[in-house]
Amino acid sequence: MTKILVALHGWGGSKESWNELQSTLEGSDVKMYTVDLPGFGNEPDPTVPYSVDDYANWVITWITSNVPESTVQPISLVGHSHGGRISIVLAHRQSTGTTLPFTIEHLYLCAAAGIRHPRHFKRIVGISLAKTGKVFLHIPGLSVLAPVAKKLLYKLVRVHDYERASPIMQTTLQRVSKQDLRRLLPAITIPTDLFWGTADGMTPYSDALYMQKHLLNARLHTFTGVRHAVHRIEAKAIALVITAT
Repeated sequence: MTKILVALHGWGGSKESWNELQSTLEGSDVKMYTVDLPGFGNEPDPTVPYSVDDYANWVITWITSNVPESTVQPISLVGHSHGGRISIVLAHRQSTGTTLPFTIEHLYLCAAAGIRHPRHFKRIVGISLAKTGKVFLHIPGLSVLAPVAKKLLYKLVRVHDYERASPIMQTTLQRVSKQDLRRLLPAITIPTDLFWGTADGMTPYSDALYMQKHLLNARLHTFTGVRHAVHRIEAKAIALVITAT
């Protein structure tokens, strides 16, 4: 039987984020569905700021409408970063008795978000500098430097995702980032494979170890020196695990 795999991308990504994995899975018995989540790719922003639960509800509706196989056979979810966060919420709902219009049989979490950390000092300083920099670059004679300086500043402090977002998506980012999903993990009974790079600066490797410990049925696949884009860099290794489970 063909394995049905629904892929949920990370914050700032799109369905194209899965090109490497999709290409690697071609010719296998896995049928992969990709989607642009609200606010990304070709999907417009939500009309109001979303929480993780709102994204989960949206994904349920999307799968019901776009994955016909989901009514007759179980599906698997692969999620990167923010997409992993959504996958965790959906898996928890199923595991705790909430009836979904489909059955999730397996989770593949790639550098999944969901564990909240105190705001990193560099990010706090970065947002403050960014706000101050906007004022500074409005001084006569310095405004011509604004485009280049702004780009370098946000690249330096890594707050460009927030800066580029619309007001609705800025609030959405704040909401989803504040949600700590640790309490959901012990109740999830769905078999899970975790894929993580040891050099991940966005969702640190310690998150992988925490999830492995607190999920009831999880395996951790570690990639030394790989950063946050593990789903792209290690697509072949991930595909091997998916086709074998």
